[in-house]
Amino acid sequence: MPNLGRSVKYDVIVVGAGHAGVEAARACARMGLKTALATMNIDLIAQMSCNPAIGGIAKGHLVREVDALGGVMGEVTDAVGIQFRLLNTSRGPAVWSPRAQCDKKQYRLRMREVLEKERNLRILQAEAAGLLLEGEYPNRRVLGIALRDGRSLTSQATIITSGTFLNGLAHVGENTYTCGRNGEPASQALGNEIRTLGLQWTRLKTGTPPRLDGRTIDWSRFEPQGGDAEPTPFSFLTGKIEREQVKCYIAYTTPETHEILRDSVARSPLYSGQIEGVGPRYCPSIEDKVIKFPDKTRHQLFLEPEGLDTYEIYVNGLSTSMPLDVQVRVLTSVPGLEEAEMMRPGYAIEYDAVDPRELDHRLMVKSIAGLFLAGQINGTSGYEEAACQGLLAGINAASWVGDQDAVVLDRAQGYAGILIDDLITKGADEPYRMFTSRAEFRLNLRIDNADERLTPVAIRCGLASSEREALYRRKREQKLRLLPMLQTQRVIAEDFGLARDERPTYADWLKRPESKIGQLAGAIAGMLGEEPAPGLLDTVETECKYAGYIGQQERQVRRLRDSMERPIPAGMDYGTIPGLSREVAEKLARVAPATLGQAARIPGVTAAAVAVLEIYIRLRADG
Repeated sequence: MPNLGRSVKYDVIVVGAGHAGVEAARACARMGLKTALATMNIDLIAQMSCNPAIGGIAKGHLVREVDALGGVMGEVTDAVGIQFRLLNTSRGPAVWSPRAQCDKKQYRLRMREVLEKERNLRILQAEAAGLLLEGEYPNRRVLGIALRDGRSLTSQATIITSGTFLNGLAHVGENTYTCGRNGEPASQALGNEIRTLGLQWTRLKTGTPPRLDGRTIDWSRFEPQGGDAEPTPFSFLTGKIEREQVKCYIAYTTPETHEILRDSVARSPLYSGQIEGVGPRYCPSIEDKVIKFPDKTRHQLFLEPEGLDTYEIYVNGLSTSMPLDVQVRVLTSVPGLEEAEMMRPGYAIEYDAVDPRELDHRLMVKSIAGLFLAGQINGTSGYEEAACQGLLAGINAASWVGDQDAVVLDRAQGYAGILIDDLITKGADEPYRMFTSRAEFRLNLRIDNADERLTPVAIRCGLASSEREALYRRKREQKLRLLPMLQTQRVIAEDFGLARDERPTYADWLKRPESKIGQLAGAIAGMLGEEPAPGLLDTVETECKYAGYIGQQERQVRRLRDSMERPIPAGMDYGTIPGLSREVAEKLARVAPATLGQAARIPGVTAAAVAVLEIYIRLRADG
C-alpha cells in the first residue's frame, strides 16, 4: 500500500480537461459522484487547439450521439457556432453530417461555465505526476493520483484524458521543443510513469497549419462559402439557430507552392527522420500531399475565422511542420495571401499513446482495475472521437464505482460503439478517425434518430435532464401514433396534382423522390391533434422513404447479433483449442475478446477460426 500522504478523497478523478475530460467529469458528477477534474490550466478547459470546428463527415454523427447520451458538446456548439453547414446532402440521409465553425474563445468559456454549475464537480489546477497503485501486474488497482505539488488525490476510479500532453514534442523545421499544445507544458512525469506500467504504447503525431492575421489578407481573391440558410443544430434540445453566420473562403495552392515544398522537403521533419511518430493518413500535411500526389496541380484550402472578436484565421488544408521561412514562402505563393502576416506558425506534435487493445469495452485498463483511458491517449484524433470516449468512460467509471452494469454500445447501436470496438479489437497503428464507411448498418445510424437509439441509455444512467426526457418521449409517442396513420390513410389526389384514380397512402406517396414531408405538415398536425415534436418529420420521412432497406438492415442486425453476441468464457486458453493456429491463438489471447463478434474483427483472425471457436464453445457448454 503506497504512502498517500496529504490526500483529498473523491469518487472519481479525471486527469485532463480537453474534450474527453470535460465529458467524463460532467457525466460522473451528474451521476451523483464526487468528482475532481485536474488540469494544468483552468483557463484552457476544452481548448480547441486545432481548427475551432465541430462535426463533419461521421464526426457530426458522433456529436449527435454524445448529445443523445446526455453529453454537452452539442449544446455548447449550438451556443457558440458561427457557421453551420449540413454536409453530404447530395447523398442519402444516412451520411448527412452537421458541421459548425465555432468561436474558439467562447467555446471554452461556455464549457467552463457549464462545468462550474455541476454541484458534484470540483475543478483543480494541478499537474498529475503519477498514479497511486496497489497490487502487482497484472492484478493491480488504481487508488488515485499523485500531484507534482506533493499532494495526493484518492478515488475509487481514475480517468486519464491527457490528449497530446504525454511526453509531447513539437516540431517546426529543424527546431523541436517539449509541449502539450503549442505554448503549454508537456506532461512528462505522468508520461514517463505510464511507460513503466507494462502496457504496450506507441508514438503518434498530429499537426496544425499556420494562423494568419485577417487584416493582411486580400479577401477579394477568394471564393466565399456561406453557411446554411436553415442551420441544423447538434443538440436535440436546441430549437432553432437564428443568429447571423460568418463566411469562410476557399483558396488554392499553386504550382509555385508545390515547387517551394519539393525544393525544401529535405528540411521537413517528416522526411528527415526527425519525426518518429505515425501521423493521420487521411489528414496529411501539405508537404505530404505534394510529394505523394505529384500529378495534382493544386490543393484546396479553406480560410476559416477563429472567432468573432479576433482577426485570427485558420488555414484549413495547410497543416505543416516546415521551417518558418518555408512556411512564409508557401503562404505568399497563394494568390491573395501575398501580404498575409503569420500570427502563429504551423507545427507537428508527437506524443505517447497507449495501445487501446490494453482496454476492455468499458475503456478500463484490463490489468489495472478502476483505471480508464479516453481520447488521444487511446490513439484517436479529433475532438468528437475524444468526446464520445470521455462520455462513455465517465459513464462506465461511475457505473463501476456504483457496482452497476457497464454501458457497452454495440456496432448496430451507434458510431460511438463502432469506434470503441474498433479500438480495443484492432488497435490504432495511426491516429483513428471515424468515417461513415466504418459502419456496417449506417442507414440505422442516422443523425435524426440518435435520440431514439441512445437517449434511453441516458435516462437509465441518470444523465438525461427532464427536458431531454420529455422531448424524447413526446417524439417517440407521436411517431408510434403517426406511422400507422400514414400507412393507412390516403392522400387527396387533387391536393397533390395526381389523377383522380390515384390514391396512394401517405407513406407510399412519401417514397416518391420528389415528395417532401414538409408538404404534409398541416395534414400531420391534424392527424396528431398537436404540433409535431422537433425532428419528428425528418425521422418519419426517412423511415417511409427507405422502409424496405431499413427493414432489411434490421433483419441483418438481428441475425448478426444472434451469432456474434455469443459470449466467450473468461480465461479461455486458446492455445489448447484444436484447429486454431498458434498465430490466431496468440492474437485472441492478446485481445481477450468478450464475444464471437469481437473475435471476428481482430485482424488476422479468419472466419474459419471464428467457426472453430464457436463450435468449441458450444461443445464446452454442452459438457
